[in-house]
Amino acid sequence: MKKIAFVIPWYADDIPGGAEMELREVSSHLHKAGVPVEILTTCVKEFGADWSTNYYKEGADSTSTGITIRRFKVRKRDAKAFDAVNAKLMQGISITAREEDIFLREMVNSPALYVYMDEHKDDYGLFVFIPYMFGTTYNGAQVCPEKSVLIPCFHDEAYAYMKRFGEVFPRTAGMIFNARPEAELAERLYHFSESGTKTIVMGIGMDTDIVSAPDDFRRRFGINEPFILYAGRKDEGKNVHTLVKYYSEYIRRRDTDLKLVLIGGGSIDLPQDLVSSRRIIDLGFVDRQDKYNAQGAAEFLCQPSHNESFSLVIMESWLCGRPVLVHEECAVTRNFASESNGGLYFSDYFEFEGCTDFFLGNKEKSAAMGQNGCRYVKDNFDWDVIVQKYISFFGTLTGETI
Repeated sequence: MKKIAFVIPWYADDIPGGAEMELREVSSHLHKAGVPVEILTTCVKEFGADWSTNYYKEGADSTSTGITIRRFKVRKRDAKAFDAVNAKLMQGISITAREEDIFLREMVNSPALYVYMDEHKDDYGLFVFIPYMFGTTYNGAQVCPEKSVLIPCFHDEAYAYMKRFGEVFPRTAGMIFNARPEAELAERLYHFSESGTKTIVMGIGMDTDIVSAPDDFRRRFGINEPFILYAGRKDEGKNVHTLVKYYSEYIRRRDTDLKLVLIGGGSIDLPQDLVSSRRIIDLGFVDRQDKYNAQGAAEFLCQPSHNESFSLVIMESWLCGRPVLVHEECAVTRNFASESNGGLYFSDYFEFEGCTDFFLGNKEKSAAMGQNGCRYVKDNFDWDVIVQKYISFFGTLTGETI
């Protein structure tokens, strides 16, 4: 079959970011399965770099797994004009159609990329864009909409409501969603069922052969008491401060030796009396196996974020056999907990307290919930499952056998 091109604003084997990681993993696993794939991207280094600077050399290169990368120069942009519009969007202030055009024109864009796509569109079966809000997606998807597919990573945020996106996205061939609530949001905004755009709730692939050694974690870090685990970036955007506040209130109200263990980067203010007494233990970055061991040793993982498009740490916790506690405000993680019967959700302190009491007081049921989650991950997100879903969906769109 013809090549599948994945289009992303920047690419490298090691740059951070959820969409970047998703593309690396998907393209790599499809490549291993024999699907002909390429990556089309710009010469920009990464999200945090200057979007007018061509860091990489223009032309063809290859990834560490042997996939061809084609890089294209970006054009100079008016960062000041973009920042003024973006500031309004970040504050939830409505913007005009003219300001939408400024936003889309003055972000990362590569006319050379769009020319290449137009001139070589017959060489490719599909162009798959990720994520939705960047110029490479908005403008690239208009080059050949009948061959364009998005892995949008939609959130319920101001950007998703831009009218220009509503004009372009329903003309594309397909949409691939990470979770059901994302698909439901997209349908409300863009009415894909009416436009004829084919959609699928795909999820994100996982290596499901994780092995956890809880006793190794306890010995290495000297933690013998029961503990709640938080794994991920520690900042207010992830709502970790609420977890710390609720945990502090919980141990004030309960006669318990329960601890709170935090792993991952970033920093937040922590009650120093609880840190000095080792009731709250911040381990910072740990290696992958230590993370798995911690997930297996925890009473439960708490993911308090309000805004997730997926959650690898929830899936990992389930693969390690432990239940999860998520925030009711996050439709995606709440849906995962409900669909799997692998966790609970809370909206305020007293619900957090009740859920924590349940996990601590019902060990067998907690373990059963962890196993429910484990089966859910293996049935839905094992890489063999995800690769076959991609192959089937791409075949439906192209009419070709992959």
